[in-house]
Amino acid sequence: MLIMIKRLFPLLLAIVTVACKSPQLRPPAIGLIADSAMVVSAHPLASEVGARILKQGGNAVDAAVATQLVLAVVYPSAGNLGGGGFMVLRKHDGTLHSLDYREKAPELSYTDMYLDETGKVKRGLSEKGHLSSGVPGSVAGMFESHARHGFLSWKELVQPAVDLALAGFPVTPRQAHSLNDLQDTLRRYNTITPEFLLKEWHEGDTIVWEDLGHTLERIRDEGAAGFYRGKTADDIVAEMRRGNGLITHADLQAYQPVWRSPVTGTYKDFKVISMGPPSSGGIALLQLLSSVEKYPIQEWGHNAPKTVHLMTEAQRRVYADRAAWLGDPDFFKVPVSQMISKSYNESRMRSFDPRKATPSKVIREGDALKESHETTHLSVVDQYGNAVAVTTTLNDSYGSAVVVAGSGFFLNDEMDDFSIKPGEPNMYGVTGGEANKIEPNKRMLSSMTPTILERNGKLFMVLGTPGGSTIITSVFQTIVNVIEFEMHMQQAVNAKRIHSQWLPEVVFPESGALSNQDSLTLVSMGHRFDAEYWDGIGRVDAIRVLPDGRLEGGADPRGDDASAGW
Repeated sequence: MLIMIKRLFPLLLAIVTVACKSPQLRPPAIGLIADSAMVVSAHPLASEVGARILKQGGNAVDAAVATQLVLAVVYPSAGNLGGGGFMVLRKHDGTLHSLDYREKAPELSYTDMYLDETGKVKRGLSEKGHLSSGVPGSVAGMFESHARHGFLSWKELVQPAVDLALAGFPVTPRQAHSLNDLQDTLRRYNTITPEFLLKEWHEGDTIVWEDLGHTLERIRDEGAAGFYRGKTADDIVAEMRRGNGLITHADLQAYQPVWRSPVTGTYKDFKVISMGPPSSGGIALLQLLSSVEKYPIQEWGHNAPKTVHLMTEAQRRVYADRAAWLGDPDFFKVPVSQMISKSYNESRMRSFDPRKATPSKVIREGDALKESHETTHLSVVDQYGNAVAVTTTLNDSYGSAVVVAGSGFFLNDEMDDFSIKPGEPNMYGVTGGEANKIEPNKRMLSSMTPTILERNGKLFMVLGTPGGSTIITSVFQTIVNVIEFEMHMQQAVNAKRIHSQWLPEVVFPESGALSNQDSLTLVSMGHRFDAEYWDGIGRVDAIRVLPDGRLEGGADPRGDDASAGW
């Protein structure tokens, strides 16, 4: 125990230092500046661990793996072992890689599994509880990325998460509030009640994940097999049997992550590198950038009515395409090259009217060859010039709300990201089609958009965000904030955001994003607004390479997000 306390002391000191800072009326406009290397993630302890791994000689992939594992402990609403995600990697020599470790539908799943005998959607089954879980990919993804590209030993990367889980860590005010809101849900959906989570939580309380710590020890000692076989796998399958879920030993043993080609495109003189299908994020991001590229939005201004109108119109068209043409490429031929072409997206904007909104009912998908808010993102740039963008998720906050008894981690509720029934919206209001219908062993469509930008062949920016269907628009606006409105990285992350999609036909602004007059102007153009302004859209974590080679972090003030570097 003494050794564990010594290991944890620098981390606990770091979080106490962050927590004891005087509250600010507004977040800083300029983020942390580092000379050599940086990690930005959803929790101070995770970022500190990642930076420490870099300081020890690890590379960006090592830091990303260690950071993800710590997030599974200290940020349980989205950090995970029981979910999945995507990694985009740009190596120092300019080579590009992307890893798909998205969850998969169990072998026993079928297209109409969430419909009643009349064909109507049985609400809730795909959103919470055992039946909502896909086969987890996170551990396999982390192990595979390290095996292919890591420097340090696997055990060195897992140990910090083990230490934090077994010794415990102080919860933040946001986490205390979140855990308190979760109490009834935990009682409702767990077959064996996770008693260690059932209490009234307060800022600074210590949370200890003993079962999770032992699960991490098995992963440390056995690699991916410590999760997909043996005790952990037995615990998952026993949980499924008690709760009428579908995941079997065969599903777990068959799971494999997939290396895929990133999608790439340009925005002015910047190269944009992002995740391709089964993520819709990269394609949709490139479509949005192409749709607005020729318009003088810098002249119009940030969140000016003309700018918001243009972006909303572009988003409606892109999300209509998303519903029709995007799915798991192993099951559906996605017309990637056509959808990201400049000419295709220019043709989609020909019906754009600068004076009035186009009703969504007249916007259909283009002729192209006929996602929790509690996701989490981390960005890493190392001292060698490698860059990693990772977005990983359980889908909804705390996923399915099911804690695997004996192993201590939350399972995802990613089955809701399939088209439960073509034309029916999921929990985020996103409508899907046949391309994303449920099929055994299929990966569900995602909005995750881990992204890297180059300028003149050199690394320029690394970014991504959680936020369900708002992920794509949050990444899009952050890029535009830096390139068009010349914001610092932290300013671009702080800036108020506005989201819209094809359906519902509504504009969702953050509180303070629009003045009353600008809102009235947009209403006069035919736009409708959500009844309530949102407190926060996305939690972007980003790094920008400054002209002198130093790194500027942008950690989103909408969460407990933090930058760490040296």
